This record gives sequence, structure tokens and C-alpha cells, in this order.
Amino acid sequence: MIKIVRIKGGTDNCYLVINDNKAILVDTASKASLDMVINECDKYEMKLIVLTHVHFDHAENAAELSKRYDIPVAINKLDEELFESFDKQPLKPIGLVGRVVLGLSLKVLRNTKVERPQNLIYVEDGDDLSSYGIDAKVIGLPGHTLGSIGVDVESKHLLVGDELDNWIRPGVGHLYHDIGAIKKSAEKIRALGERTIYYGHGKPTDNGLF
Repeated sequence: MIKIVRIKGGTDNCYLVINDNKAILVDTASKASLDMVINECDKYEMKLIVLTHVHFDHAENAAELSKRYDIPVAINKLDEELFESFDKQPLKPIGLVGRVVLGLSLKVLRNTKVERPQNLIYVEDGDDLSSYGIDAKVIGLPGHTLGSIGVDVESKHLLVGDELDNWIRPGVGHLYHDIGAIKKSAEKIRALGERTIYYGHGKPTDNGLF
């Protein structure tokens, strides 16, 4: 039976998806949380890292963890340019919460370069991750970034990165690169029906609360 462990570092989350002793890590948090993430990952046979998108608070530890466990890092190719610069896909805010979050994050986003992992692989909507020991599929969720993705585990658990967030209450992510795409991705998530939603920011909830 698959278990999902939330690793909470500051305001951001990453998740271990565990089957027996095998695990994949979805997102990696920021450098400040590296030791906490390693402490959890060391308990399992790590098979893969999946980045829902390439922003520092989700991807900053990816290169180091990939080397430590000798495992690949999966991204959607459309996000690869973000290893060069955040400004390749600038963000805009939704509402007051979005303006506050962007205001607090913008300087760090622009000044923190995420190291490109050496063992990088590309995934897209519908790709099966069962070869890594987990019953899960990639789901395309563009909008927050061009290449944002989620991980749908056993058709029961959906890890959504920043396409949705739960800063105050569950909703469409408060920061977007493409407003039309992020709204379509939210509808795609809603249409999946019964799922537990695991956010990049905030506590997990049931689907359909946004």
C-alpha cells in the first residue's frame, strides 16, 4: 500500500511517495530544508525525483539529491529554460494573497539560480512512473509555469505543485505565468473527481474544495 509523507520546510512542501521500501520524491524544497529532506529520504530506496516545476522552493535541492542517491530528475521540457533564469517565464499575481506572495518572493526568485541536475529526464502528460516502483502517472498542469506537472498516484492522491495552493483556503494557484492555462488545469484537476490533493503550499485537502 502506497504511503505519502509530507515534508514541510518553511512555507513549502515536498512529498515522498513510498511503496514498501521504494520511494520517489516529488519536489525537493529550498536549500534551508535540505537536511530535513535528506533525513527522510535516507530511510528508503530512492528511485526518482519529480519536479512539478523549476522554481527554487521546489527544485533547489534537486541536483544535490540526484547525486546523493544516483537517481534521475524528471521535469517537463518546457520548464528546462528556468534553470537559466526565472525571468524566462515571469509570474503575475491573482488577488491580494498573490500580490503579497509575489512581493515577498520576487527578489529571491530572480536571484536564486537553480542548479541543473546532470541526470535529467523529460516527462509529459500521461507518462507512467510504475517502472520506478510506484503506481503513478504524470499529469500535465500548465499555467503556473509552461511545464508545470503533477503526479497522480493510484488515482487516489494528486500532487499538484503550485497549480493549486492552500495558503488560506484551497484554490487556483495565486501566481501564474499563463492565466488561461492555470484555470484550465484547475478544471482538469476538478474533473478527476475523488482525490486527496497535495499542495506545494498548505495542508492536503479533498478535491473539489476550490
